[in-house]
Amino acid sequence: MKAKEFDKIFDSGEDITKLLDLSKAKRPEQEYKRVNVDFPIWMIHSLDREAKRLGVPRQSLIKVLVAQHLEKAHA
Repeated sequence: MKAKEFDKIFDSGEDITKLLDLSKAKRPEQEYKRVNVDFPIWMIHSLDREAKRLGVPRQSLIKVLVAQHLEKAHA
């Protein structure tokens, strides 16, 4: 299918998902890469207390805290 034909279908409001091969779709910058970070014991205890208070795993808390800091830094 040519781009003009695809655009015409899209612009008419028709469902284009049936025309897409979503098996190879990727979200840019959303891939994961494992990293190892060493924290002092007092920081691990503090993270664990806060994670328990919020009812989330330690890893999730760390991700949120880092993301919040980076958003502030780039604002």
